[in-house]
Amino acid sequence: MSITPIIGQDTLQKFIFDNASVRGEFIDISATWREVLSRHVYPAPVKKLLGEMVAAAALLSANLKFNGTIIMQIHGDGPVNLLVVECDAELHLRATAKLASDAVIADDATLPSLLNASGKGRFVITLDPADKMPGQQPYQGIVPLDGDDVSTVIENYMLRSEQLDTKLWLAADDNVSRGLLLQKLPYHGGTTAVETTPLTEDEALETWNRAVILGSTLKQEEMLSTTIDVLMERLFWEETIRVFDPLHPSFHCTCTREKVGNMLKMLGRPEVDSVLEELGHVGVNCDFCGQRYDYDKVDCAQLFATDAPVEALIPAGEVKH
Repeated sequence: MSITPIIGQDTLQKFIFDNASVRGEFIDISATWREVLSRHVYPAPVKKLLGEMVAAAALLSANLKFNGTIIMQIHGDGPVNLLVVECDAELHLRATAKLASDAVIADDATLPSLLNASGKGRFVITLDPADKMPGQQPYQGIVPLDGDDVSTVIENYMLRSEQLDTKLWLAADDNVSRGLLLQKLPYHGGTTAVETTPLTEDEALETWNRAVILGSTLKQEEMLSTTIDVLMERLFWEETIRVFDPLHPSFHCTCTREKVGNMLKMLGRPEVDSVLEELGHVGVNCDFCGQRYDYDKVDCAQLFATDAPVEALIPAGEVKH
């Protein structure tokens, strides 16, 4: 059992308990998280919640046999309107938060006070396939915001919507985002999904309970200050664990001038013309990476003159920032 992190590179390490009923993942996604924060200024409590969601989204995405994007959102009814993280099959991530215009956020603010002040907060997971079949729509699960922290919200969602026993330990601050995921594997008549040596149902449950107890010894401060290879050794040194080749998440924003142009076309010409009349141009900033896309009257005329893809109409070298 060993992990060899690459300095400066994010690492997601999958593992299973040999001859047992538990699989897990450790993640250090700090470089990606710092890339997200380099584009935004958020209060400390918002950073903590969004940073934990970044780690959680990568952990869940790595377990999906799914060619597409997982979009994790918390819609709030308090000072924070929205937290959203997107992660695709290659573990490319982007994230953003939207605060209410009059938001006042205390340093000790909690998830319920920020996002569930009136009990109307919602947690949403969307699975958006990369290659949709004709008529195929993204799958979306929506549940009430049930929990006092990001870990509990996701655990409750996974149990309610996916019938999967899942435990998460997450930690994030201005520089670090790390997490641990454990899942109880399905029990099938004496064997688990990853081994053939017979196990009784009681033995499978005992292994799961022991793994959860070990994970529950993790403290936030320890996760923020300790690398995942050391954390794994501390927690599971008495267990026989098989590790797999590490994966390497990274920041990547999918915004393009073509997508922004198509969004403007969906708004309709009257709406776009009204902005042009008032401002002389249409400017759109990507909420995730901050990239700015500007369209003058000629650009907008081209958008609505043909159904051709926007990239074909406006050369990349003419993108205005």
